[in-house]
Amino acid sequence: MDAATLTYDTLGFGEFDDFPETSEPVWILGKEFNALTEKEDILSHVTSRLWFTYRKNFPPIGGTGPTSDTGWGCMLRCGQMILGEALVRRHLGRDWRWVRGQSQREDYVGILNAFLDKKDGYYSLHQIAQMGVGEGKSIGQWYGPNTVAQVLKKLTVFDSWSRLAVHVAMDNTVVIEEIKRLCMPWLDYGGAACVDLQGGMPERNGCLEGACALAEEETALWKPLLLLIPLRLGLSDINEAYIETLKQCFQLPQSLGVIGGKPNHAHYFIGYVGEELIYLDPHTTQPAVEPCEDSQVPDDTYHCQHPPCRMHICEIDPSIAVGFFCRTEDDFDDWCMRFRKLSHTRAGLPMFELVDCQPSHFACSVDILNLNPDFSDSDRLERFFDSEDEEFEILSL
Repeated sequence: MDAATLTYDTLGFGEFDDFPETSEPVWILGKEFNALTEKEDILSHVTSRLWFTYRKNFPPIGGTGPTSDTGWGCMLRCGQMILGEALVRRHLGRDWRWVRGQSQREDYVGILNAFLDKKDGYYSLHQIAQMGVGEGKSIGQWYGPNTVAQVLKKLTVFDSWSRLAVHVAMDNTVVIEEIKRLCMPWLDYGGAACVDLQGGMPERNGCLEGACALAEEETALWKPLLLLIPLRLGLSDINEAYIETLKQCFQLPQSLGVIGGKPNHAHYFIGYVGEELIYLDPHTTQPAVEPCEDSQVPDDTYHCQHPPCRMHICEIDPSIAVGFFCRTEDDFDDWCMRFRKLSHTRAGLPMFELVDCQPSHFACSVDILNLNPDFSDSDRLERFFDSEDEEFEILSL
């Protein structure tokens, strides 16, 4: 069998001998498990994550381009996975579980449709690859974590259903003021409402989209936040001073995991056990999927139904992007509180800085609202974060 099209069908769904028999806690996307007593729960939790892999025989990208992303699309697929996790949290909730053969919810089908390999999918490989051209990446070229983060930020602007606010935190710094203004753009600098709710809110399916969103959100004036933080945690290897802090990120309930891996070999990291990272691997080539006549999507191949992969944390490439999702303002405030507590522990060195306002030493003025991304800065910043470049910024001890 061709190694490029190798699948994991030979691994039994019920077998878990590949997972360590350990008393150490297992952390997956903010949830803690016991490997000795909760193996089925761990497997169910992993299987419920959206798993995007290489595909073949899809319509040519750009009309005349590749019909498969085998060998070059792994980081793009990892970007799809971390965004897919955010959309699941947004539309289905944190505790949603996938069950094979179960009738599909409309919102779930809507999420999958956004990632199908066709030109009109919001977050399809076609859209990501073509948007990457504006980032200086030709179709078929390998991406780094920062490039994927910037492209996803730009694509979400067109998704009026999800209404995500995407913030890519640069310079190893998360600025609270910037995020609050991004997620509540209708507030002025002092926090007073400045939006005309009787004006032209966007409509969708005959109803006011804004009004629909207000009815479903716990907090009326907050756009759900997808926070992506590209980081460089060492030279050729990860600096051990950051290892404990990286592990602690998976313990936060807002965690969406980490995209990274090894040079030209990306993975989506969703947790850890002991000194091993748990990840979903996109390096499996599967046929492209088309919706059925009843609009349902054959979804078995979008869920990893085998024990999760693992690698020692010291093997990860230092170029990564960490993701978090805050559905409400309270979620974001809780994330800030938890991160600050972690920063005050002696378990490890903070991977990034959390500040209230933009530091005065920030030289570049990336759009403070982060709403209409200008990618002229991303080319300049690319060298700091993507593995294939020789120059980058190192976090100082």
